Amino acid sequence: MVESNGIRILIDCGQFQGIKPLRELNWEPLPVLPSTIDFVLLTHGHLDHCGWLPRLVNQGFKGKIYCTSPTKEITKLILLDSAKIQEEEANKANKEHFSKHEIAEPLYTVAQAEQVLPFFRVIKPNETVNIDAEIQAIYTNAGHIIGACSIELHLENKILVFSGDIGRDNDVLMYPPTKPKRADYIFLESTYGNRIHPDTDAKSELEMYINNTIQKGGTVIIPSFAVERAQTIMYLLWQLKEEGKIPNVPYVIDTPMGISVLDVFANNRKWHKLSEVEYTAMCKMFSMISDYQETIETIFDNHPKVVIAASGMITGGRVLSYLERYIGLTETTVIIIGYQAEGTRGRKLLEGAKEIKIHGRYYPVLANVLEIESLSAHGDQNDLLNWLSAIEEKPSKVFLVHGENEALDELRMKITEKYEFDCKIPLMGQEFEL
Repeated sequence: MVESNGIRILIDCGQFQGIKPLRELNWEPLPVLPSTIDFVLLTHGHLDHCGWLPRLVNQGFKGKIYCTSPTKEITKLILLDSAKIQEEEANKANKEHFSKHEIAEPLYTVAQAEQVLPFFRVIKPNETVNIDAEIQAIYTNAGHIIGACSIELHLENKILVFSGDIGRDNDVLMYPPTKPKRADYIFLESTYGNRIHPDTDAKSELEMYINNTIQKGGTVIIPSFAVERAQTIMYLLWQLKEEGKIPNVPYVIDTPMGISVLDVFANNRKWHKLSEVEYTAMCKMFSMISDYQETIETIFDNHPKVVIAASGMITGGRVLSYLERYIGLTETTVIIIGYQAEGTRGRKLLEGAKEIKIHGRYYPVLANVLEIESLSAHGDQNDLLNWLSAIEEKPSKVFLVHGENEALDELRMKITEKYEFDCKIPLMGQEFEL
C-alpha cells in the first residue's frame, strides 16, 4: 500500500497460497480499513495478485480497480472459479465431515466475487493515466501472462516502479518484458531469485515423456495453471503432433477456465505471438471438457491419453480427480510445469512424497513424477537482473518482494554485486517513509 497526500493505493490484492500458516492469513483483516483505500492497481490476474479482492469489496472498499483489458477478463474468470471451488470444497467438507471446523466456510462466495466486477476500470498499456489530480500511472508489458504489466507510479516528483511478475525473455507465447528506464524506488519480485532455468528444450522433454508413457500403456497428467501455461502446453503439443513426433491418442484439456482463457487469447491478439491459423488448428487437436460428467468418463476410460488439468500447484480443481485415480499406477506420468509454492501438493510430489492427501484420503504415489523447469512463466535470476539493466540512474532503493527467503536473499546479493543498488527485503507489516 502506498499513501500520498491522504490518497491510499493498493498494488495488487492477492491471496496467500502454500503452507497453512500463510493460508490462514487470508482470513485475517487488512492492517488498514478497506473503506479507506481509494484505488487498487492490478499488475495481472493470477490468484496470488487478485484473489483477495472479493473480501476487500465485501469489507467496504468503494474505489476503482485499474488493470488492462486481458487482466480484467482473466481476473473475472479466476475469481469466479476460485469462489466456485471454495464453495464446492466447503460443501464437500461439511458433507463428509473432514474439516476441523464445525462448519467449513468458503473464503468468499461466487456472489461476493461477482460484486468485484463493477469496480474495474480498463487502461491501455504505455499510456499515462491520471489516477488522481497529482498521481499518474503507466502500465508496461511484463510478459508473464496475457495482460500482465509492470506499473510506473508518478507521485510527489518520485517514480515508483512495481515489477508485478516478470516473464521470460524467450517465452513461447508472450513478448519479452519492457525494461524500466527511470525509477526512484523499485519493488521487484523474486520468485526465482535464486534459480537459473535449465537451458533445455521443453518440447523435446515433452516428446520423450509422452512417448515413454504411451508405450507403457499409461496416461500423462499435466497439472497446469489455467492461464497461459495450459495454452503454452497446448501449443507445444500441437507442434509435436504436426511434426509427427507424438502418438495419435486423445489429447484432453479439462479445465473450464483454461478453455475460457482461450477466448481471451482470441480477443487479445496483440498481447501474444500466436497467429489466428495456429490458434484454430491448435484448438481442433484437443478434446475440450467443461462438463464434469465428461471428466468422470475420461477418468474411467483406461486407454492411454494426455490430460492437461488445473490447478497448476495441485491445490484444487479437476486435476485432483484424475490423481485420485492415476497417482497410484506405475504406468502414469505426472509432469510438473510451473512454480510450486511451499506446502502445496505439487511441491510435495517434486520433493518425492510417497503419498498425498486428497479430499481427506491418502493415496500412494507410484506414478512417475517429472518436472519441465524451462516452462516456467516466471523469469529466472538472469531475467530479473536483465530487467534492471536499462535503468539510467541508480534508484534510491530496490525493495525485493514476492519470494521465499532464500530467493530474496540471493537476489539481493546478486543485485548489490552487479549494480551496487541499495537493496532491502521488507518484512510483513513493515512501513517505510520514502
